[in-house]
Amino acid sequence: MARPKICRTVCCEPSVNYFKPRGIPLTELDRVNLAVDELEALRLKDFEGMEQEKAATTMNVSQPTFHRILQSAHSKVADALVNGKAIRIEGGEYVVKEGRHTGKRGRTGGR
Repeated sequence: MARPKICRTVCCEPSVNYFKPRGIPLTELDRVNLAVDELEALRLKDFEGMEQEKAATTMNVSQPTFHRILQSAHSKVADALVNGKAIRIEGGEYVVKEGRHTGKRGRTGGR
């Protein structure tokens, strides 16, 4: 039996939850679902330039787990960019860092 996932700590709820190619109606696009914890991994490593060990500690996960989250996020974003897909940001196993927001918890809703 697989171990249950530990909730990953994120700084805040995303303010934007969709990106799509310009000029194509959303109904005509395939979608990629990017979990909130995957977005947080991208933010910490690629946007903030944080080292993986520190980013893993910030998210309350091990460094190998952080690497897997980041690798998954990179694959999904690359798929969307290369293949012209929309990116929907939602779900995942996460907790919002206390003091930054309300401590709200999110869960993957399906696919």
